Amino acid sequence: MSTEVTAKSPAPAPSGGTGSATGGGLLQLMLDGMRRNMRQYGMLIALGLIVAFFAILTDGDLLLPRNVSNLVLQNSYILILAIGMMLVIVAGHIDLSVGSLTAFVGASAAVLTVQHDVAWPLAVVLCLLAGAAAGAAQGFFIAYLGIPSFIVTLAGMLVFRGVTEILLEGQTLGPFPDGLQKMGNGFLPEVGPTTNYHNITLLLGFTMIAFVVIQEIRDRSRQKEFSLDVVPRNIFLLKLIAISAALLAVTMLLASYKGAPIILLVLGALVVGYGYLMRNSVFGRHIYAIGGNLPAAKLSGVKDKKVTFLVFVNMGVLAALAGLAIAARLNAASPKAGLSYELEAIASAFIGGASMSGGVGTVLGAIIGGLVLGVLNNGMNLLSVGTDWQQVIKGLALLAAVGFDVWNKRKGGS
Repeated sequence: MSTEVTAKSPAPAPSGGTGSATGGGLLQLMLDGMRRNMRQYGMLIALGLIVAFFAILTDGDLLLPRNVSNLVLQNSYILILAIGMMLVIVAGHIDLSVGSLTAFVGASAAVLTVQHDVAWPLAVVLCLLAGAAAGAAQGFFIAYLGIPSFIVTLAGMLVFRGVTEILLEGQTLGPFPDGLQKMGNGFLPEVGPTTNYHNITLLLGFTMIAFVVIQEIRDRSRQKEFSLDVVPRNIFLLKLIAISAALLAVTMLLASYKGAPIILLVLGALVVGYGYLMRNSVFGRHIYAIGGNLPAAKLSGVKDKKVTFLVFVNMGVLAALAGLAIAARLNAASPKAGLSYELEAIASAFIGGASMSGGVGTVLGAIIGGLVLGVLNNGMNLLSVGTDWQQVIKGLALLAAVGFDVWNKRKGGS
């Protein structure tokens, strides 16, 4: 725009010179782009700073290949829950039952495989169906009977915890079959020539980098076609370089140990699938619509009850998957499993950019929020910080993230 004005006007250039004006305009564009996308980039930058902080304090132990692999295994179930919770919060609801539901599904898997010798693949399918049924029951009360999600899922939290105690009779039950154990603890097999790195992990990592770069370029091109605001090119290139470097670093670290954990592939498929669902599908747009402005969504023909019902069915399935993952990792089902998981999932969603009022949030943001909590937990454990102070620090991190969201919205409104 400024170039056209300069060409038409004979007025002299400012005293700073053309180069100075151009440089200042470019800097202003970059700053404006950062401000408009602060919600998207803020926690990503914070995650990088937290990783660097703990890497320094632990003398590099945080970034050891073995520890990075354990970090993935220890937080996979929270990240799975965070994806589902993000959809629930975007739709304008909350789910307090997911922790108890994970415990119930783990107990069901143990009863089926250990006590009744059911083949573990069939047990996995039955457990996922049980999670879907639990989510459907809660979704029915919320969507079609109009009972607030807080009340319904609070009741579900108590019910599922009680049923878990009944199934296990207050005892820990295990071990699980080897095939199911690998879901929580297994790694991809080694294939190809003998090298210092895990070949399949390298291949998957490079493929993921290429996929992310291509997808980002396509999204930017699509936004420009529809005359939507896009970040300046320099910031966009910096973003691609940062994402590629981070993915490459994680790939090399995992490939130098035992390779990629199996649960990481499951998590990667969920991120890609749900990211596409929320960005490109009609169903995803309807979730944003009912969370952002329910009356307007109804007037636009959105079937809000059906969408809400399916959101909770989806949350039930993901909670079941997380329950299978944690039970397989621990190789046992416990009556006390899943305690506070719902709080971790909710915190991950809010730290990752979800809005309290609904209508705002991304799948990638939920993953970033979960990783922030995971790195905080892991780093503080390496530094031998007590659990009491860990709770204080995580609480302050959640408060800071939500406070930043409120401040950002107020500033944008003004």
